[in-house]
Amino acid sequence: MDFNLYKASSKDTTVPRPGVTFNYRYFFSPAAEGKPTVLFLHGFPSNGYECWRHQAAFFVDLGFGVLIPDLLGYGGTSKPQEVEAYAKSLMAGDIISILEKENLQGKGTRIYAIGHDWGCALTSGLATFHPDRFAGFAFLSFGYLKPNPNFKIAEFYKNYAAIAGYDECFGYWEFFKTPKAAETIEAHMDAFLSLLYPKDPITWKTNMAPEGKLQEWVESDTKTDPLSSLKPEDFERQKAELLKGGMTGPLNWYKQYALEEVAKDDKLVPPENYTIKKPVFFAATSLDYICVPNGSSAFMDASTCPTLTRKTYETDHWVQLAEGARDILNRDLLAWIKEFEVRQ
Repeated sequence: MDFNLYKASSKDTTVPRPGVTFNYRYFFSPAAEGKPTVLFLHGFPSNGYECWRHQAAFFVDLGFGVLIPDLLGYGGTSKPQEVEAYAKSLMAGDIISILEKENLQGKGTRIYAIGHDWGCALTSGLATFHPDRFAGFAFLSFGYLKPNPNFKIAEFYKNYAAIAGYDECFGYWEFFKTPKAAETIEAHMDAFLSLLYPKDPITWKTNMAPEGKLQEWVESDTKTDPLSSLKPEDFERQKAELLKGGMTGPLNWYKQYALEEVAKDDKLVPPENYTIKKPVFFAATSLDYICVPNGSSAFMDASTCPTLTRKTYETDHWVQLAEGARDILNRDLLAWIKEFEVRQ
């Protein structure tokens, strides 16, 4: 979808929280009669357009409703500095407020929430805090994050690295949680984006997974060949957006977990909501060397996702952007939605 067309169909709204209101910017194209709505939730370090432009065009052309917010900390949306503001329960409540403003509620309203990367954490929050609002949930590259009121980051690191077969898998989180991370990344944004979107996906295994490697890459202004599906203007547009808003907000998504704040939030989830009873779609990305497919599969089984559709894509983390893979993904998501629409 053309950026100017996307921008023309975007709007701003405020959402209330106790003692404060936040601004959210989002793209919205209403559904044709009888069609469901897809809610797309982006991850790090994207905004709504950078992550979902290919899916927006595909589903709008089919008459589906499409709603794509810039999530908290990104784009035209508020960027609170406090880690506590990024709790899943609170951000899920923000999304529900937006849906209600667009009258996407009540009998006959069918919404499918689709997340990528950290958008999967928020999709998990919607599935556990507001399961009845949605017809289904899709997770791309990373999977469902089952609530864990006893979450410990050291245990999470150890278990996930063992599944991945690495000594370390999330070493870069240790840099992201430091006070100087945002300022350092902002000062070396070209190197940072080069590492986030490399042509060779194994770059993540060698230069992100081990602790200290991402910081070393960024501070030395190292560059590599870019992801082939991104044009120079795509990098420049995203770079400008991130520098304008700063990196504190985006990094707070990591700090929710790295500082174990998420455990407090997960205590609020009713245990009966740990299992997603609605249809679930999982897109495994076989060349993703951080969000490894087996890692996500460990959290998604018959006990947590009894109605699970799993597809594997021979691509890296950016399945929704990758040439070829993105078209297959779009068709698979459409087929999954259609399957369960027939059952309504």
